[in-house]
Amino acid sequence: MALSLTPPPTVRKLQTALHTKAKASPDYRFYALYDKLYRRDVLSHAYRCCRANKGSPGVDGQTFEDIEEYGLERWLDDLTLDLRNKTYRPDPVRRVWIAKTDGKSKRPLGIPTIRCRVVQMAAVLVMQPIFEADLPDEQYGYRPNKSALQAVQAVQQWLDAGFTEVVDADLSGYFDNIPHPELMKSVARRISDRHLLHLIKMWLEAPVEETDERGRKRRTTRNKDEGRGTPQGGVASPLLANLYMRRFVLGWKRNGHEQRLEAHIVNYADDFVICCKEGMAEEAMKTMRQMMEKLRLTVNEKKTRQCTAPEETFDFLGYTFGKCFSIRTGRGYLSPKPAKRKIKQICREVSRLTERRTSSRDVGEVVKDLNARIAGWINYFSLGPVTKVYRIVGNHTNRRLRQWLCKKHKSEGKQRVHTIPRQIPARQAGTETA
Repeated sequence: MALSLTPPPTVRKLQTALHTKAKASPDYRFYALYDKLYRRDVLSHAYRCCRANKGSPGVDGQTFEDIEEYGLERWLDDLTLDLRNKTYRPDPVRRVWIAKTDGKSKRPLGIPTIRCRVVQMAAVLVMQPIFEADLPDEQYGYRPNKSALQAVQAVQQWLDAGFTEVVDADLSGYFDNIPHPELMKSVARRISDRHLLHLIKMWLEAPVEETDERGRKRRTTRNKDEGRGTPQGGVASPLLANLYMRRFVLGWKRNGHEQRLEAHIVNYADDFVICCKEGMAEEAMKTMRQMMEKLRLTVNEKKTRQCTAPEETFDFLGYTFGKCFSIRTGRGYLSPKPAKRKIKQICREVSRLTERRTSSRDVGEVVKDLNARIAGWINYFSLGPVTKVYRIVGNHTNRRLRQWLCKKHKSEGKQRVHTIPRQIPARQAGTETA
């Protein structure tokens, strides 16, 4: 994420001071934060973060190029004035539907205007150091120095320690169902600045605009009317989602369920698993359902299940946990490996980049796009037995690119092109198989 961009020294100093105070005083409530949002160093860095994230324009159609043509400093001056005078009002959120990894169903994605994204990013830059002091270690999503791969490794560590009964949980529309009153309580536990709290509430209640198949625009106020939901895709949404999930993770520990059931949570955004000792998964699932009901969240019963590894498999963050076998010894062991649906997904992406209709593109551009896409995929799917998987993806890529070149040059000849990075991590190459 663009939050990893190095902030200027003044912003880093502010964040360090906020984090130090929050860490030293767990019950302290910050009462003067709103004025930090429109500090020029904070707003400028917030814009750079949003610029690095790229993204489509919101309902106003304004792009980053439009802003820079207008004059970035002038645009920031206008935004600063609106924030200082408290005349800033969030724009409606543009909703689009994007395909899930299964290629069949779709999920909603909210796209705020760049103006709203920059203000939300400024708020995140100020609030995240405060709440980072409170978030438990079990939460890995959207946090500095934490990642999805670390969450996968944490699950593996619990499995290796004998916590092999697993509650594979799934929540129905987590982002769309977070209740506003309870979420605002989670924020207000640390922040008493009424202007900042009002700003967050306005973001939560912003109208959503959709365009139907005929091009007609329709706005709804479902979030405000029902008092729940935070747009998935909004800059502030990940932090707010973490804050609400914190209630579940901390409640699990403080109510003694972790110790009583010998059950440990690993959470990333709205995904989580509970690793339990033998015979405890059923009770852990029952307790989890009761807690989610109190939190006014819905458990997806069709996708939530309990299983015992390695006899049964389960998926988490794109990896399948189950029994694998060593090439050298033939012995079985419990390990994560890239899920089949993720292998199919990257192969579909390669096929999309090498479709017949792209044959007018420059060869170098296509190869560059393929390499970038595949390298990013390999960087994430680097755990467990991956040699066979890399070979599948590599063969598919080479075949598709040969076909694309033949179509481009109207040739029947064969041309072998290597697009997969040749060096596979030494700790994995040629040692294991799925």
